[in-house]
Amino acid sequence: MIRFCSLGSGSAGNALVVEIGATRLLVDCGFSVQELERRLARVDLAPRDLTAVLITHEHADHIGAAGPLSRRYDLTVFTSPGTRLAARDDGFAHVQEIQADAPLDIDDAWVCPFTVPHDSREPTQFALSDGDHRLVLMTDAGHISPHMVAMASGADALLLECNHDPAMLAAGRYPASLKRRIGGGYGHLPNHAATELLRNIDQSRLRHVIGMHLSTDNNDEALARAALADGLGCTPSDVDIATQDQGFCWRTTAPA
Repeated sequence: MIRFCSLGSGSAGNALVVEIGATRLLVDCGFSVQELERRLARVDLAPRDLTAVLITHEHADHIGAAGPLSRRYDLTVFTSPGTRLAARDDGFAHVQEIQADAPLDIDDAWVCPFTVPHDSREPTQFALSDGDHRLVLMTDAGHISPHMVAMASGADALLLECNHDPAMLAAGRYPASLKRRIGGGYGHLPNHAATELLRNIDQSRLRHVIGMHLSTDNNDEALARAALADGLGCTPSDVDIATQDQGFCWRTTAPA
């Protein structure tokens, strides 16, 4: 069984907790140590309960205070060599470099990093498994690649970016250069790309799909829900969305 919850998802900070057996992993640490402590307490956890930290890439809303957190609580950080080199603070208490498509075991958890097209040094997203079920985190990608489709296929839970609505982005207040970055092939996934991915994967085991990393300025929750529902063939009310302030509460891959 895999148990998981988000502590917050969006451009102001991202953090996900994944429990597999006795192993508890923090995926990204896009908050200050104090804010992360507060958000962990909200789900009845503390940093000392964590086994390790996985970092997807070096952007501040993902790497945040991973360095200070690692040093304060003597945690190992798993990340790609490129992310480590690009980090402003890579003074981790312990670090293990990972390679895309090279699975590794972290105690009870099987972890497979995989590449996505994003404008960072060496980004990875993660598939995590207990041997029977698989959770896939898929955010911070500018477009859908065949490899992403393959990684998402057959998952039990998929945490999928729905960053922006292209029309809202085009009409919004962001400068032209930022609009080009977000909407480009190495920026962030628009709603319709999430629909496309879902239509192209094997959904036979899929029990959880949660929209992630919504822009507060360039998206609307109703639009993201509709896009995911379109890809899943369900109603928008059946779809969950992670928020910046609350993330989402505990979910499990165990049968209902």
